[in-house]
Amino acid sequence: MEENHTIWIEKYRPVRLSDIVGQEAIVERLASYVKTKNLPHLLFTGTAGVGKTTAAVTLAREIFGDSWQMNFREMNASDERGIDVVRNQIKQFARTTPLGEATFKILFLDEADALTTDAQSALRRTMETYAQTCRFILSCNYSSKIIDPIQSRCAIYRFKPLAPDAVKEEISRIAGRENLTVSKEAMDAIVYIAEGDMRKAINALQGAAILSSSIEAPMVYAITSTARPEEINELLSLALAGDFDGAETLLSRLMHERGIAPNELINQCYRALIKRDMDRGLKVQLIDHLGEADFRLSEGADADIQMEALLARFVLSVGKRG
Repeated sequence: MEENHTIWIEKYRPVRLSDIVGQEAIVERLASYVKTKNLPHLLFTGTAGVGKTTAAVTLAREIFGDSWQMNFREMNASDERGIDVVRNQIKQFARTTPLGEATFKILFLDEADALTTDAQSALRRTMETYAQTCRFILSCNYSSKIIDPIQSRCAIYRFKPLAPDAVKEEISRIAGRENLTVSKEAMDAIVYIAEGDMRKAINALQGAAILSSSIEAPMVYAITSTARPEEINELLSLALAGDFDGAETLLSRLMHERGIAPNELINQCYRALIKRDMDRGLKVQLIDHLGEADFRLSEGADADIQMEALLARFVLSVGKRG
């Protein structure tokens, strides 16, 4: 790997299964395939940045050794999601003979849940026909979008969001390699921003490292356009105290001066509300308001109007109960 590689999520991508952090139970099961030099079709499911692609690539590296690139192909199903990609590209790779001493090849299909139902049906038949020469590893965010005939042909691995300790371990390792000093507050900020996504964590670290080799929390929040948890709590406190003007002023500062996306603010408000000690009925009502605002934004509604309307609903909800 080139030392001058500037994209840290690639520079520090694990090259062995044992290097993957936070998914120890899955790594242990995958290591058994390396010992036998054989594996079934696999289905990796989980949120972004938890190690699905890394696990597939490192598994191929360890099974095939030096010939892994000749016997491994990665495709993204969201690029071409119709039946033609299965009939042409996937089938063509699956039917060809493995190279070197390998007895089979591996096709890694990322974002497989983007495939249409017809394409998945064609894929099922291809998996069945060429099982002797090709193993399939499918990766998706939502296993419910994968048809049952495919799920029944795969060993399913559910990747969990990475725990804070796993994120801290990897960030500390990278910081040591890059001669960075990361304060405890900055580390907590990276964990907060990442939400179990290692890619987010590494990108936040690299972004802050551009500014200084001594990483502090304000740099992390600024580079990622994220509100600090205390700012979100203040926003909620003002709204729940009935101070619409104060909450609106803070909201305007976060959105227009800091450039924080409305959907990100909704997500942060949700995370703060879940942890907040308050009347359960009111909490349920407020979360319902968050969901409604998030849906309206996803449908293209005006961000300023919807965010201020959200604050108004918060104030009114408290007023009705008062």
